[in-house]
Amino acid sequence: MEMETTMLKRGVPLSEQIYQVVRGMIVSGRMRPGEAVIEATLAARLGVSRTPVREALKRISDEGLVDVFAQNGTFIAPISRKALEEAYVIRTALEAESVSRAAGRLTPAAVEAFEDNIAAHQRTISRRHFAEAIRLDDTFHRMIAEVNGLHMLWRAVDISKAQMDRGRHLAIPEPGLGDVTISQHRAILEAMLQGDADLAAQHMREHLATSLRNTLEIAADSIA
Repeated sequence: MEMETTMLKRGVPLSEQIYQVVRGMIVSGRMRPGEAVIEATLAARLGVSRTPVREALKRISDEGLVDVFAQNGTFIAPISRKALEEAYVIRTALEAESVSRAAGRLTPAAVEAFEDNIAAHQRTISRRHFAEAIRLDDTFHRMIAEVNGLHMLWRAVDISKAQMDRGRHLAIPEPGLGDVTISQHRAILEAMLQGDADLAAQHMREHLATSLRNTLEIAADSIA
């Protein structure tokens, strides 16, 4: 297992930091489906005891990102079509509600932040900085939830979308997909600016459906 050196921060629970590091490696594809996850190895590389590693892996297991087999060990879970489709259903329900509530509620500062996000996202796509493009994509969606003060909603989305994120990291290098995402983000923003809750929700559903469809088509060979 390759793991870049990670500086753990004081004042933040170790299990939370390890959870973020390991989850990020799984979602980004740096830890591959079927790869063994060994507590002792993770603990040694991060310079911590096995207890916070075990706690972090329990959370990751609850999200379906690792499979734990008694006597056999812990392994990175495959990317399954069923998991992707279930994540899509959950995320669509939550984000359609989120964007509906945000419609007509954008402050001038929020509008500027959304426009800056889209501009930065477009630059990263043109420069083929795909990991940063995914981060900015997530930021756009999180900002919508924050317009409404729905921080727990975004947490629920973040957990459910992990499976879709794994597929996105496989699909995003495909030419043209990033431009489609930018266009759809602009449509969502415009509907919010118009105060049209139904149209904003429709655009969000179309956006997420496009993401799922692209993942299933492009990453088909990697999906169980």
